[in-house]
Amino acid sequence: MIQELYKVERRVKEEQLSADRIKELRWEESLPVINEMGKWIFEEIKNTLPKSQIGKAMAYAYARWDALSAYLYDGNLQIDNNLVENAIRPIALGRKNYLLAGSHEAAQRSAMIYSFFAICKKHDVNPYQWLKYTLENIMSINHKNLKDLYPQNFKNNLQESNM
Repeated sequence: MIQELYKVERRVKEEQLSADRIKELRWEESLPVINEMGKWIFEEIKNTLPKSQIGKAMAYAYARWDALSAYLYDGNLQIDNNLVENAIRPIALGRKNYLLAGSHEAAQRSAMIYSFFAICKKHDVNPYQWLKYTLENIMSINHKNLKDLYPQNFKNNLQESNM
C-alpha cells in the first residue's frame, strides 16, 4: 500500500504538476489507499503485541493518523520529510565529529570550514574551485577587500578576472 502511495508521488514529480492538480490526484488515487491502510491497521492492531516493533509502529500510526494523512489536503506538502532529513544529515554527522576534533579551537575551525562549504552550496559554487581561487589570491588581496573572497562573491570575481 505504501508503494502505491509513492507511485502517485513519483508521477507528481515526473509530470511536475501544480499544487492544485497534486491535491486532486492525491484525492483520486492516494485517498482510497490511505483509507484501506487505515482500516487494515485498525483491524490488525488488535492482533499485534503492543510492545513488538510492528505493534509500536501501528500504535504510532493509529494515534497520529490525521497528521500522517495531512499531505492529502495540500499539494505543496510532501508525503515524507526526506528532504529535510537529507538537508540536516551533514549537521548531525558533523556534531559527532566535532567531539573528536582534538580541541575546542579545532572544532571551531571545522565548523567554519563547514560554514564556507554550506555557503558554496547555497550559491551554487564549486567548493574546490572556490577554495583553490581563495588560496591563490588571499596573499595579494587588500585586507579591506577580504570579503571579495567569500563564496557568495566567487562568481563575480571569476567574471571580472575573465574580462
